[in-house]
Amino acid sequence: MPAVEFAYPRDELARIAEAALAQARTLGADAAEVSVSEDRGLSVTVRRGALETLEHHHDKGLSVTVYVGQRQGHASSSDLNPEAIERTVAAAVAIARLTAEDDAAGLPEAQRLADPQRVPDLSLFHPWALEAEAAIELARACEAAALAVDARIANSEGATVSTQAHQFVLANSLGFLAGYPTTAHSLSCSVIAQDEAGMERDHWWDWRRDPLDLEPAETIGRSAGRRAIARLGARRLPTGTYPVVFDHTVSGSLLSHFVHAASGGALYRKSSFLLGKLGERIFSPLVTVLEDPFIAKAPGSAPFDDEGVATAKRTVVAEGVLQGWFLSTYSGRKLGLPSTGNAGGAHNLFVPPTHESREALLREMGRGLLVTELMGHGVNPVTGDYSRGAAGFWVEGGEIVHPVSEITIAGNLLQMFAAIGGVADDARPCHRYRLGSTLIEAMQVAGD
Repeated sequence: MPAVEFAYPRDELARIAEAALAQARTLGADAAEVSVSEDRGLSVTVRRGALETLEHHHDKGLSVTVYVGQRQGHASSSDLNPEAIERTVAAAVAIARLTAEDDAAGLPEAQRLADPQRVPDLSLFHPWALEAEAAIELARACEAAALAVDARIANSEGATVSTQAHQFVLANSLGFLAGYPTTAHSLSCSVIAQDEAGMERDHWWDWRRDPLDLEPAETIGRSAGRRAIARLGARRLPTGTYPVVFDHTVSGSLLSHFVHAASGGALYRKSSFLLGKLGERIFSPLVTVLEDPFIAKAPGSAPFDDEGVATAKRTVVAEGVLQGWFLSTYSGRKLGLPSTGNAGGAHNLFVPPTHESREALLREMGRGLLVTELMGHGVNPVTGDYSRGAAGFWVEGGEIVHPVSEITIAGNLLQMFAAIGGVADDARPCHRYRLGSTLIEAMQVAGD
């Protein structure tokens, strides 16, 4: 794809949004919100040196939410022609007139909206002038580096290069109108290693706003190859209770389970294991969780949320104690609380480390399991019960001894959170939830 050229100038997106709002008022809506967006991208996958997929995409869309009293209607369209916009707005108003009233429905309070004149530049837009031919060669170089690691790399699931650009404008009938462009670029590779004992697969990847920040293609390929080789000869473990270190590649899943349970939708539906826990210690005192939407180039950065509510830095967990929830305007009203600027989800979360490296954490653990891959979805968000397939490495004397596979790790998330014994300083900047390798002092492991 040549240098990114959006089909619609930003002021044209703003004009479309304002026209949709005006029509909503004309049709009798008391309030309305409109989002207009455009996406462009290129994705290339190479397998065994041959091009497997090449995809260009160019998408655009309009999303309209209207309120007639406290009745809500929503409609969307991928056509930005005036006639299509009129039909979409009319459909949203018609739907609103047919729905039941909802006391929590409505736009955010005006004082909570971000100031459109003071939207900070978070360095989220770094277009990549990447032609398809160059992307193919980059993917080939990545895969070739993986295959060259060892003769035991027997096959490849491919290497993928992706570059995406997005722009949007969000507007509502309270006078809010703002938007900005973003980019997302990634490289990944997955290969299969084989010896007389069997086959093992592993991968490596990187994701950045700025392509200049991506790990080199050869580095990603070599990492994928080395990780696959390291897993050869994996064996099961005796069933028992062991300390477990979640490698930084999987530890973010612990925060994702926390965010889900601490989100307004789960809370007002009473389907969260964190109900009634605000102000209580739910994590080890070693754990503080910070939310910062303003980190330059970060995946979760945003000056305002999906409703236009201003975002803010805050401490969500302080030395283990739960300080706040992740709320949209609607879920906040259902709970009798204000929005926290999290319509659309949590922003960048960061847990300050307690150990300088994963190696230091393994020495702290001494003997136990290092988990580098999780499988399945055995997490009950209501009770917090946790059971997932896992693979990784057995550790003795603080050193990796042999790879492990075909095991299940189990526990309860509240107990796991409380049993965190350390966090390494190895979180990757490409993750929205920056949690380094994490030691949990005891979990049930089912193996032989």
